[in-house]
Amino acid sequence: MKPQKPLRPGYKWELLALLCLAFFFHQGDRAIFGVVLPQIRAELLLTGSQEGLVGSVLFFTLAILMPFAGFVGDRFSKTRVITGCLIFWSTATLFTGFAGGVVALVALRSVATAGGEAFYAPSAYSLLAKFHRSTRSIAMSVHQTALYIGVMTSGFLGGWIADCWGWRSAFYVFGGCGILLGFVFIFRLRDTNDEKSLEPPPADAPPAPAPAAEPTLFQSFAMIFRTPTALLLTVAFTAIVCVNNAYVVWAPSFLQDKFNLSLTLAGGYAMFFHHFGAMAGVLAGGAFSDYRARTRPTARLELQTVAMALGAPAIFWMAMAPGLVSVCVAMTAFGLFRGLYECNTHASLFDVIPPRFRATAVSMMTMMAFLVGSLSPLLLGRMKDIYTDGSGLTRGFAVLASLYLVGAIAVGFARARTFRRDRVGLV
Repeated sequence: MKPQKPLRPGYKWELLALLCLAFFFHQGDRAIFGVVLPQIRAELLLTGSQEGLVGSVLFFTLAILMPFAGFVGDRFSKTRVITGCLIFWSTATLFTGFAGGVVALVALRSVATAGGEAFYAPSAYSLLAKFHRSTRSIAMSVHQTALYIGVMTSGFLGGWIADCWGWRSAFYVFGGCGILLGFVFIFRLRDTNDEKSLEPPPADAPPAPAPAAEPTLFQSFAMIFRTPTALLLTVAFTAIVCVNNAYVVWAPSFLQDKFNLSLTLAGGYAMFFHHFGAMAGVLAGGAFSDYRARTRPTARLELQTVAMALGAPAIFWMAMAPGLVSVCVAMTAFGLFRGLYECNTHASLFDVIPPRFRATAVSMMTMMAFLVGSLSPLLLGRMKDIYTDGSGLTRGFAVLASLYLVGAIAVGFARARTFRRDRVGLV
């Protein structure tokens, strides 16, 4: 997996394509639970709180494993870590189709699946940053579109499979395909320490920090706490994650309950319109950010601030709109602003974190965000149980809109007060 000779020119784009496929299943496998949840509820007789618990335990497991995953990504072969976790979470997804109750769902869907998925992001983003220096935002934006395509596909395809053959078959199909992809990675996913295989940084980039000794575990974890901009970005990312976690688990049920849609349409609409807008936002925002950041280093943070400020009313509109068309338009707008933020989630963090700490920084930011964000599916499930008139999910999404305003304030403060002091060289 780790060749001694230089890689062929252009391998960085093959690497991007491979990681996009992995991220497709990373997110598609996660999203199908929400899509087929009405059938699971009917067969296994789950309450709203139990349904929310499955999602919350998954996100909580992701959070507590992230620091270890980041440290592993900084110390061991990233290609081996990525390949191993892809095969592991896909196997857990496949076996979720055999679950017979809430305990099995929590064990297979929440703990085992999240246990594999947790190790993907720190190594994958660090590997992308290594190979894509001058094209970092656009590469991460393209990679981010795989998230949206995976979720959009799971919406329609997962719902259609469930309507035709039952919810268990959806897990069999997505899990089996991920396992096959893992075996492709064994032969195609590669890394290198040969600088001739890597592009040089732009001539006008700030100087890179001098090589230093391998960081200790404490140094790696402390880096994000010593960097104010990274902490403020973590606050904003936490707001993003809280809303996203609740949306992926509950949006299909929200549409089905409110408009009496079929499983295919409820899952398809919930995942397609929002993530189509997000995909457009992340592609446009990534290209714009790479262009503007060359001459205006704060451009990424400025775009993220505006995106979160405009995303808040879009989420509130989605929750309160009375008609299906207006809800779908609001979902698209919410997705657009989410994408404009997420195109720079990691690029902005890497602007203030030295390369040797990046995988751990990603893991720490993700851990803190998912520790808080793991509560949102459970809270919305509880609201669904409390408000028996069917307004629980509507009220829940309306409240979550305020979190985007908190995120906008955090990123805006980072842009105005801390970023220029924290910025590191572009490497």
